[in-house]
Amino acid sequence: MALGLGAQPFRLPTTNRAILDPDGGADRYFVGTAGKPWTSGQFGCVRSGGGQLHEGLDIRPMQRDRRGEPTDDALCSVPGVVAYVNTRPGLSNYGNYVVVRHEIDGLEVFTLYAHLASIAQGIRVGTPVQAGQALGRMGRTSNTRQRITPDRAHLHFEITFMVAARYAAWHKAHMEGTRNDHGTFNGRNLVGLDPAPVFRSQAKAGTGFNLARHLRETPELARVLIRQPTLDWVRRNPGAVETNPVAQRQGTAAWELSLGFNGIPLRAIPRAASELPANMGPHRLLGVNPKTLEQFPCGKLVFKRGQLWTLTAKGQQHLELLTY
Repeated sequence: MALGLGAQPFRLPTTNRAILDPDGGADRYFVGTAGKPWTSGQFGCVRSGGGQLHEGLDIRPMQRDRRGEPTDDALCSVPGVVAYVNTRPGLSNYGNYVVVRHEIDGLEVFTLYAHLASIAQGIRVGTPVQAGQALGRMGRTSNTRQRITPDRAHLHFEITFMVAARYAAWHKAHMEGTRNDHGTFNGRNLVGLDPAPVFRSQAKAGTGFNLARHLRETPELARVLIRQPTLDWVRRNPGAVETNPVAQRQGTAAWELSLGFNGIPLRAIPRAASELPANMGPHRLLGVNPKTLEQFPCGKLVFKRGQLWTLTAKGQQHLELLTY
């Protein structure tokens, strides 16, 4: 189910609308971690003193039953197709959760709805769903050591992208001895986009909002060059590709990717062989934006060795996934 130019795709995933209040309603929208302020329920480097990434929004309920449990529905944000359902809360810190696939402005996008108390009837893989349709009931399911208490019950919501369509095969080949209970939807294979600016930008722009343009305008951490003529991520996200006349004439030999702080690809430029550096290996780090790294230290994809920037082991692994 594809949405293109002129669409205003994203609806809020619950009836809580405080995030759009002009006078600021963030404290009425987000739920913080135990003993922490509401800010720790936002997207980004908001936990462990900025060292831990939270890739979604933790949304406060609007109504509760007599036992104090939330009764809000988790609402599908965008028309799409159910891609994954987990009903075994003990296998994930997300507890019960639903993932829906969407095609928006030439991008393959997923939305994720987690910690559900229950899954709505009829929600199974392959089911088409509409914006505003109930996917489940907000709750606090999780397998974390510190259980989510009733006062902190919330919907964890993500707008996310799949790094590798063949992740399960990569995991089997490179993560021997570690479990993969969720196949392609392993958390290692998903990179999130902050939903809050998406909601706010869309509310301001209306039908003029474009997700691919919004992605390109997201702060860049690094640019990498991957010496590979085809990339599965590019095939699945043609809306992120920028034209290059040289590669159009000579053919594509590599891809230059702009990455956000958590590794999310923001844009892709095809490069011809004549544009590549001499003696280039399978990939090369072209540049780093120190301001983005300072603002978002928890991505941990690059570090500076002397005067040179280099990829961390995590950064290397991320590129392996992107090229698998």
